[in-house]
Amino acid sequence: MIKLHDKHFKPFLSEAQIKAAVKKVADQVAADYKDETPIFVGVLNGSFMFVSDFLKEYQHPCEVSFVKLSSYQGLTSTGIVETLLDVSEDIEGRSVIILEDIIDTGRTLKKLIHLFSKANVKEFKVASLFYKSEIYNGEYTIDYVGIDIPDKFIVGYGLDYNELGRNLKEVYQLNQKHMINLVLFGKPGAGKGTQADFLKDKYNLKHISTGDLFRYNMKNDTELGQLAKSYIDRGDLVPDEVTIKMLQDAVEKNPDASGFIFDGFPRTTAQAKALDAFLTTKEMKIDATIALEANDEVLIQRLLERGKVSGRSDDQDESKIRNRFDEYNEKTAPLKDFYEAQNKFHSVNGIGAIDEITHRLAKVIEEL
Repeated sequence: MIKLHDKHFKPFLSEAQIKAAVKKVADQVAADYKDETPIFVGVLNGSFMFVSDFLKEYQHPCEVSFVKLSSYQGLTSTGIVETLLDVSEDIEGRSVIILEDIIDTGRTLKKLIHLFSKANVKEFKVASLFYKSEIYNGEYTIDYVGIDIPDKFIVGYGLDYNELGRNLKEVYQLNQKHMINLVLFGKPGAGKGTQADFLKDKYNLKHISTGDLFRYNMKNDTELGQLAKSYIDRGDLVPDEVTIKMLQDAVEKNPDASGFIFDGFPRTTAQAKALDAFLTTKEMKIDATIALEANDEVLIQRLLERGKVSGRSDDQDESKIRNRFDEYNEKTAPLKDFYEAQNKFHSVNGIGAIDEITHRLAKVIEEL
């Protein structure tokens, strides 16, 4: 997965697939024109990589020219094709083959045909590396096609999203917004916070930590913060419905998020059911629960080292750390059963370099 500007794109065509398609087009054109000297006209900006690789495969006499047209702005076609760089006038009586990076609706092609119809060429044909046949509504034949692709917005190999992505050797497809909601588990020291920071940036997710929510609401003296504090001051547990309301407010404040990472909630099966019920009202669901697994002895040493820097007393006493582990095991076991019954529980090795662990987590997420 890659990110260009505000959009995420996933792999679509490999470098090898593209090279095979370029060679296919070059061989087909050569079969028709190897005994004359055609003029190949590349359509800028998108076709520059295609033209370059096409010429390497086309081992016969030829000439090259370029025109520059534009009809795209962002992700969509404006419907208005502008001529930014006109074709050379020295093409009369010559065979012209247009080299397009992609043909979709056919608007740009129509403009090209209009340009050449006034030039008295011997004949012209159209070669397109990528072709969206399902939406092409033009009246002209596409003579040579590298790959017929579905109607998806793509970038790479000359194609761009607001000018980014042209230099990619592979082609990527727009990752249509798919809500991904995760519950992240892990013993103290397992690296939940570190990994949540990476995942939220990689997938445009909002990290919702119940600890952070409580601190925010109580610090800012919100109505929910006052309510939670009233229970805490009495020595009572904060009811699940108060925590759920805090989660609901956090979700509703982030309508543009592609999903959420819930950290610290649920802690019980009852809370998991409450979270499911709340998400259902938003037409959402938990897609996966991921547990970062790590050896207790490794985590104890990690927390003791952390305690030297953080000053947290609960990170400086091994017996307290083990008690926290016992509490985690006791609470997580029924939650594991709950989510395993829904085929949503995943275990990931939490030991190793940070980027290695992120890669393991990403593999789970991208297979959802």
